Amino acid sequence: MAKNKKITKHITLVQMDFLKWLEEKEISIFTIDEIRNWGFKDNVANELLENLVHKGFLSRLERGKYCRFTFRDENVIGTFIVSDGAVAYWSALHLHGLTEQFPNLVFVQTTKKKSPVSIFGTDYQFIKINPQKRTGIAYNGYGNYKYPITDIEKTIVDCFDLPQYSGGYAELIRAFFQTKLDAGKMINYCIAANNIAAIKRIGFLTAVFEKKELADFIAFAKTNINRTYNLFDPFGVNSGEADSNWYLRFNLSKKNILGIIQNQY
Repeated sequence: MAKNKKITKHITLVQMDFLKWLEEKEISIFTIDEIRNWGFKDNVANELLENLVHKGFLSRLERGKYCRFTFRDENVIGTFIVSDGAVAYWSALHLHGLTEQFPNLVFVQTTKKKSPVSIFGTDYQFIKINPQKRTGIAYNGYGNYKYPITDIEKTIVDCFDLPQYSGGYAELIRAFFQTKLDAGKMINYCIAANNIAAIKRIGFLTAVFEKKELADFIAFAKTNINRTYNLFDPFGVNSGEADSNWYLRFNLSKKNILGIIQNQY
């Protein structure tokens, strides 16, 4: 703690007025830069926040970022502590109701590099993406509880793009099967992802599951097939039947794929 920050024994009038102001403005999470923009000088803002953290009225999330002591929304916090963050991958699958499996951490997609952190007992993993992949952002919640999240189509594409963050390949296949998707969004997000292997896997599943709403996506996928064979299951062994239509090697049999959607695999 810096020596120039005076910690008062009791809550002062200024501190009390600030807490009342936060309450009136319905502000539960904020940065020290916002405090400065609200008219507080640097030394006043630093001392004010330090005192309120010390007295248990505020919690420090990390340097320069604070919340009310009772605020614990893990999705808001995860997307607040990194710029341009959005809840994504397995976490988004769960929030969209596409998987019953509950992730034991929050996956946040961002264009910034950030190490995993744990805040209030919740673990966060930050997945850095190229800026062109940052698309398909929607919002859940209202007010202080509003946070960015990848929409359903972007979540599906992201999970095929980086399936290690999807919560399991079988679970991803079930999620893809059970939800109705917009072909235009799927095409745009796949173009942004620029992952030919993912496009081929999605295209094959679209055809097998006869997802009629994705007819335009099938046409798009077929124009993006290259002559390199990719494993259908990227986590499986390098073996299985080769399909020259999609240039996929089925290390997970078509029978087992159908068994997955029937919860028999």
